[in-house]
Amino acid sequence: MNALRWLPNAISILRILLILPILELILRGNYHVALLLFFFAGFSDGLDGYLAVRFNWQSRLGALLDPVADKLLVAGMFITLAHIELIPVWLAAVVITRDVVIVCGALAYNFLVKPVPGEPTKVSKLNTALELIFLMLVLSSSAYGWPDDIALLVLGASILVTVVISGTDYVLSWSKRAREGI
Repeated sequence: MNALRWLPNAISILRILLILPILELILRGNYHVALLLFFFAGFSDGLDGYLAVRFNWQSRLGALLDPVADKLLVAGMFITLAHIELIPVWLAAVVITRDVVIVCGALAYNFLVKPVPGEPTKVSKLNTALELIFLMLVLSSSAYGWPDDIALLVLGASILVTVVISGTDYVLSWSKRAREGI
């Protein structure tokens, strides 16, 4: 079984490799196939995490690859969907700004204090889940006309709230840790 320790990392790399085809399909208006690949990417995210935990195949590389794959997929999707005017630019800007602040903060903490343990907060996990559901439903709406605009508006507003709360929480808690040197 140890011969398969590399599998979660390979799945994360596959997810990174799927990003450009998904974005290209969206730009070409092929929302059906983009939705299918996006769903597969989301499933693979759960699968690599399950395998890593279930079989104790966790690694430092995997701890970095998994969130990088998630951030790249989410950022690419928000930028692309805003570019083709399927979502508001301001929502994409808020989501991306939060992620940039978190990544820059993590890098600074890593180099100035100590290595960053990967420990997303509950509100951050909720935020990520809402973002992924939102992106999937935007593609679904474009491909199949479901759900309607009001559902996307409510979900987009929920994302705005969780982005602000989780982003503020990260900045405050990691600033406190840095001051205390822990």
